[in-house]
Amino acid sequence: MINSIFRMIKPKQIIKAIICYCISIAVINNSNAQDTTNLMSQLEDEVNANEKNNTEYTIATFKTTRLINGHSVENTGKGTLDAKISHRFGQLNDGAYALFGLDNAAMRIGVDYGITPYLMVGIGRNTYQKTFDAFIKIKLLKQSTGKINMPVTLSYVPTIALKTLKWEDPNEKNYFVSRLFYTHQIIIARKFSKNTSLQIMPTFVHQNLAALVSDPNDIFAMGIGGRQKITKRLSLNAEYYYQIPGFKLTGTTNALSIGVDIETGGHVFQLHFTNSQGMNERGFIAETTGKWQKGDILFGFNISRVFTIGKNSKLIHSN
Repeated sequence: MINSIFRMIKPKQIIKAIICYCISIAVINNSNAQDTTNLMSQLEDEVNANEKNNTEYTIATFKTTRLINGHSVENTGKGTLDAKISHRFGQLNDGAYALFGLDNAAMRIGVDYGITPYLMVGIGRNTYQKTFDAFIKIKLLKQSTGKINMPVTLSYVPTIALKTLKWEDPNEKNYFVSRLFYTHQIIIARKFSKNTSLQIMPTFVHQNLAALVSDPNDIFAMGIGGRQKITKRLSLNAEYYYQIPGFKLTGTTNALSIGVDIETGGHVFQLHFTNSQGMNERGFIAETTGKWQKGDILFGFNISRVFTIGKNSKLIHSN
């Protein structure tokens, strides 16, 4: 029986059957491969579409809301209270008798509060010329990629300062408004990488009463500052304010500050060297007289302690 079956099947028919089988397998595999390729392509298109429809915002351009003396582009989170204590000791060239400036110190104590993620307010008292200050910081733009592609973060900071020193001549007619100073500042910042951030700070300072007739009431300056991270909790900072010639007070110079930020849990310690004793915009931008080349350098520090007092509070990310 078996022999009869083999006699009925011809070799050519066997070869044709094998060829047809191989062709069928090839067609099926090719169809499956095309389906897989199409599926992967569809998934990739969906991912790209989601990335385009989503917006990723840049966080932690700087470690805290102050760069050194001046503001950084950062805000305190909504419902977050940030208590700050700042010290500026005397000049290093005071020598060993004054313990290289440590015998003398000026201090500012203040609190900042985040009303919304884009709006914060702050008040403070500076022993330098017994000055009170208050400010608002409004974040107008935020660096982002994706659906909204914004290359920079932009904030606006108006400040008012009140000098409460006794009048030099109490017999002269003095006005309360003569004690007031106003500052308007735009901060434009960009985080170029995880470790490097820069910002520029065009600034306008107005004083209602100038000390000398020859002094301008309006001072214009251009600030630049940056941060370079060294480790996760340590960064190197620098800040410089250039006063525009023709719009500066007599005998003043440009403020230059260099320091480091150290983060330890809820605290941020900022240690720095500067040629300015003032700790508000009017003081360090418009009234700096120290010169680095002459050793008029002051050691100082800022301490920031954050308190959560709102349900939706959010701290500045430390990365």
